[in-house]
Amino acid sequence: MTAQQRSFIALAVASSAVVAVAFGLRNSLGLFISSINSSTTLGYATISFAFAVMQLMWGVSQPIAGAMNDRWGPRPVLLGGALLLAGATALIPFATSAGALVLVLGVAFASGAGTAGPAILASAISRWIPETKRSVANGMITAGGSFGQFLIVPLAQLSISTAGWRAALVILGGVALLSVPLVIYVTKGASAAYTAHAQAGTLKQAIADAFRDPSYLLLTAGFFTCGFHIAFIATHLPGVVALCMLPPTVSAWSLSIIGLFNIFGALWVGRHIQAKRMKVALSGLYFGRALLILAFFFSPKTPIVFFIFSAGIGFTYLSTVPPTIGLVAKLHGPRYLATLFGLVMLSHQVGGFLGAWLGGKAFEATGSYDWMWWADIALCIFAAVVHLPIREARPQLAAAAAA
Repeated sequence: MTAQQRSFIALAVASSAVVAVAFGLRNSLGLFISSINSSTTLGYATISFAFAVMQLMWGVSQPIAGAMNDRWGPRPVLLGGALLLAGATALIPFATSAGALVLVLGVAFASGAGTAGPAILASAISRWIPETKRSVANGMITAGGSFGQFLIVPLAQLSISTAGWRAALVILGGVALLSVPLVIYVTKGASAAYTAHAQAGTLKQAIADAFRDPSYLLLTAGFFTCGFHIAFIATHLPGVVALCMLPPTVSAWSLSIIGLFNIFGALWVGRHIQAKRMKVALSGLYFGRALLILAFFFSPKTPIVFFIFSAGIGFTYLSTVPPTIGLVAKLHGPRYLATLFGLVMLSHQVGGFLGAWLGGKAFEATGSYDWMWWADIALCIFAAVVHLPIREARPQLAAAAAA
């Protein structure tokens, strides 16, 4: 292995670890809903609204963080986000009113987590990674988010069981600080690199060009479904498990299995899209989700069914991120990737807001999540169709044109 290869792997692994901390913390919070409700008596709809605001603000923060990243480089953005994430996580137990919960969880926590989006990390290391390896790197970064979910969700459940839910959140706040040395390593010299690689064209022009591009708009519309789907499952799967009269450990292990199998899915798709069209991969992933949810809906709700469903969904869960980042870069170049993908992610998180909030509203209104599952199936089919008209050159044609 050459020194360049070792450097590429080290940067990708460190970047994936930063994403792992943010994603792991964000996806563990569903385990705390019941405890927050019991302690504050705010009600599931109010708490779901705070979680929905978190989903939305996680999306709003990403184009803002992306624009700051594209202007000043990733180090100040990522360091500030890591500290905000740590502080907000530790403060959640003290948010005992609806307004305080929305502010701490919905705004501060989400904004901290939003700075560690995969596009910012991908943008931070793209200057040192050959273009032919960037899909693999994006897959590794996305897999890192899943690995964080696989590790941190069981840690959160263990902490709740042994120390109580309040202490567990303080412990998770300490975990967030692990990002600080990783960020310092990943962003070493990055600000200078951003200045050195600046190119003609302004951020405003790049955004205007993107919003005049039908392919970019279709990609943005399709990613809405991904946010709806992920937020609904991450927030309300523990509620589905409880409704089926199964122990809370089934929730923790189901979320953990989703994270584990998405590692395989993200790594697979990162390699697959090097030689295949990314829009076809995205269409297949969304259609696969629709079939999995349909099968789960009509299956008996036993622990093994939850685990199998989690494994299948996990393979497709965040596997949409590498081809979506890749398509943004293909369509509009890498210079303003963090901002342009951040805007696509905003659509994702509008879907996340609705997935988290409507899940709670549907349960309070009907006592079940059935309508949410059917809505999820319909949106997955919509996303599978909407990606197909995107104008994307075949990889070999793009390579020939570049040559």
